[in-house]
Amino acid sequence: MPASAPMNDPGSQPRWRPAALIKASVALHFGAAGALLARPNAWPWIAGAVVADHLVLTAAGLWPRSRLLGPNWTHLPAAVSATRDPTVAITIDDGPEPEVTPRVLDLLEAQGAKATFFCIGQKVERYSNLAREIVRRGHGIENHSFRHPAYFSLLGPRGMTTEIRRTQEIIASATGEVAQFFRAPAGLRNPFLDAVLARASLRLVSWTRRGFDTVNGNPEVVLGKLTRHLSAGDIVLLHDGHAARTAAGSPVILEVLPGLLKRLCAAGLTPVTLRHAFAAAA
Repeated sequence: MPASAPMNDPGSQPRWRPAALIKASVALHFGAAGALLARPNAWPWIAGAVVADHLVLTAAGLWPRSRLLGPNWTHLPAAVSATRDPTVAITIDDGPEPEVTPRVLDLLEAQGAKATFFCIGQKVERYSNLAREIVRRGHGIENHSFRHPAYFSLLGPRGMTTEIRRTQEIIASATGEVAQFFRAPAGLRNPFLDAVLARASLRLVSWTRRGFDTVNGNPEVVLGKLTRHLSAGDIVLLHDGHAARTAAGSPVILEVLPGLLKRLCAAGLTPVTLRHAFAAAA
């Protein structure tokens, strides 16, 4: 496939299979329409059932690690977790950020660690040289939407497709890589996303553990959240973009990452990219 291809070949795309909750929701809506025609006086109960269904769908979308709306990787494949060389995935969101990402890359290189960067399309477009540096140093670069809008979970299929497709094109053009994974902004989504990702041949990835390093500037607290009960197969979330600042004004990831890498080394856990982990499990 040419590096500039915006999407994978449609002929090779897996067929989308709606999740059980989506199927049940569609059936409920058809049933509600039929019931309303047969028993108009029962409309309060019928409306209540439809509202309850929408509340369940909304809750599933607001739970970043939920699999109710479709496949969602919160942990590396079991085949990788069970190997003699136990691995974890460090994922870094919201970049690339010129003041932070180069220093993150240096910290990773000093420990021989690999990470996966979920990048915002606009930033890849603006800092394409930095995106290329991420790839040159052997890290993964993946899709985190074009603008990272706070209302991403409110978009319909067309809006989500635009955000995702545009970022695919930008990453491919800037780096020669075709993104294989997608992380929703803030992990929030709606029932439309699964079908959009299937058409783009992207896997949805969230995380096993996060340190809330966009809002918490205390490195010790963030590190504690990331490493408590840390084990093989975990997917760890950090941020080079939108990073909180320490009391001294430093992006918290720069204070947390060295300690995280040391603890991983002490525990015998090897940080690998998501691409490496999934390829090893294939």
